[in-house]
Amino acid sequence: MFHVEHEQLKIQKKCSTGDNVPRGTFFYGILKKEVLYCRKDAKKRYSSQDTHSQKCTFRVNCNKIMLFSRNEDIMGRIIAVANQKGGVGKTTTAINLAASLAEYQKNVLIIDMDPQGNTTSGFGVDKNELEHSLYDLITDNCTIQECILENVLFDTLSLIGSNVNLSGAEIELIDVERKEFILKDALDEIKDQYDFIVIDCPPSLSMLTVNALSAADTVLVPIQCEYYALEGLTQLLHTINLVKSRLNPDLEMEGVVFTMYDARTNLSLQVVENVKNNLNQTIYKTIIPRNVRLAEAPSHGLPINYYDARSTGAESYQLLAEEVIHRGDEEWQ
Repeated sequence: MFHVEHEQLKIQKKCSTGDNVPRGTFFYGILKKEVLYCRKDAKKRYSSQDTHSQKCTFRVNCNKIMLFSRNEDIMGRIIAVANQKGGVGKTTTAINLAASLAEYQKNVLIIDMDPQGNTTSGFGVDKNELEHSLYDLITDNCTIQECILENVLFDTLSLIGSNVNLSGAEIELIDVERKEFILKDALDEIKDQYDFIVIDCPPSLSMLTVNALSAADTVLVPIQCEYYALEGLTQLLHTINLVKSRLNPDLEMEGVVFTMYDARTNLSLQVVENVKNNLNQTIYKTIIPRNVRLAEAPSHGLPINYYDARSTGAESYQLLAEEVIHRGDEEWQ
């Protein structure tokens, strides 16, 4: 347990100034002087010099209080969540990573580039009732501003939804010039309005996936802890390298995240060790476990941190979001 003392901080959850709060509790407000600290780690203090009296989010985590300012130097970072192998937790990772980033008060836009529309329905939006979908943007029937649904469950989360209509987009793009850059050109207009843009790619190496990779800064690859994980990853890395050499020279690997980890089986452990030993890529420390509440959340049209914030799945995606936020920060542990 931790003890938080604060003078002028609005508490987002049901706890008062000076209350004991468990690990994982979020605080949101404005710091004006040295007002927040943890008794177990008194050296970790944040003052107005750290925050410039701006809106910040705090999370009690692992014997220290993590601080996340909204105005860090990460504006408009575009992350494509991709794996051509289905059933690896790709859409689940896209949904819950975006929601966790939004909970840290990051301005997030999530783009559903999968014609199945599961990311759209995963946020409680009826994919069949969209006024403008990604299909309309790709086929030049609307602007990107017209596609964006704002304040989806969170004040800082926006969505560009999709439905089955998107499956016909590739045929319509056959004779279109610069068809690989349609999404990139659209995002260039608005990316500075967001801290993170998360793209849920389709589970195939299609023109839609190429569009996402051409627009992205980095690629996040979820890998299911199973025997064939490496085989599918090798093919995806080849595609990423092709896109990097021909279409998007700035594209980088965000990292690999393990999903559906079952600590009861030796296979999960063997897959993790195998990938770590054979893959020369960034591998996130956070491993997403198999979790009943995580599996239930999509049927309710909610991300896990909204459906059950205390579940193991919610905590795991919160930790993954922390790693994503601090990617490249050598001082962050």
